[in-house]
Amino acid sequence: MSKSLKRNLVAYGLVLPAFLVVMMTVAYPIVLAVIQSFQDSKTGEFTLDNYTYFFTEPAQLKNILYTLYVCLMTVAIAIVVAYLLALYLRFVKSKIAKTIGTLYLVPRFVPAMCAVYAMITIIRDSGLINRIGLVFGHDVKLGLMYHANGMIMMNLWFNIPFAALMITAGLGAIPDSIIEGARDVGASKFKVFTSMILPLSIKDVVVAATFVFMSNVGSFTTPYLMGGSAPKMLGIALFDQFNKYLAYNRSAALSVIMFLICSVSAGVYIYTNLKENEWEK
Repeated sequence: MSKSLKRNLVAYGLVLPAFLVVMMTVAYPIVLAVIQSFQDSKTGEFTLDNYTYFFTEPAQLKNILYTLYVCLMTVAIAIVVAYLLALYLRFVKSKIAKTIGTLYLVPRFVPAMCAVYAMITIIRDSGLINRIGLVFGHDVKLGLMYHANGMIMMNLWFNIPFAALMITAGLGAIPDSIIEGARDVGASKFKVFTSMILPLSIKDVVVAATFVFMSNVGSFTTPYLMGGSAPKMLGIALFDQFNKYLAYNRSAALSVIMFLICSVSAGVYIYTNLKENEWEK
């Protein structure tokens, strides 16, 4: 046996335990869920009824559209605010910027349950804002509880710091020298931004957007505590199908649908990285 073959066998042997763990804990449940999603709950025969149910039942179709709306709005607002915050932290040299740069990640360290409950005590119709309004003779009811706007606002609490962290890291990789050089030859701030800063940071923006989108498709805590009874986010709909209705085959089908929705975002992420790799070559 040659030395190179021995080295290869040793390398494969070292990787094999981790590979088996991944296959048993990730790949096997996914394959099992896909198979179960195409099975009839009573006969076990092949069927598309489990998928048809979610696209023909009005309530379930509303759940899908509602989830997409909440996720896309969260991504749009979070990325815009995070990008502006990242630009401020990257290019403004002041004590206020340093303070914000130190504190803006604090929401990431607050447990989701605590953050949601804290927000509920503030924005609900009988919460802090309403009580302050009553002191001044105004019955302020925001109407954010059990509404998409409330969940979007809560999602922003978690996702803006995360997106800003990723975008700030990307902006930090842009050398000051090229920006100063462009300014020296007469380029305006707007021209520097559109021609240099934005193109060099767009990959990090896309990556941040994909992660924000995927993290919200299957979110549970915020929709469970702040969402209404109908329509529902897909995470809650999946919970109901599995625990309340014991419809395991439909649960598997909904899991696959959520995976396919996330795979679109994952495809954008992969394409962005591969495109940059080609550019680097």
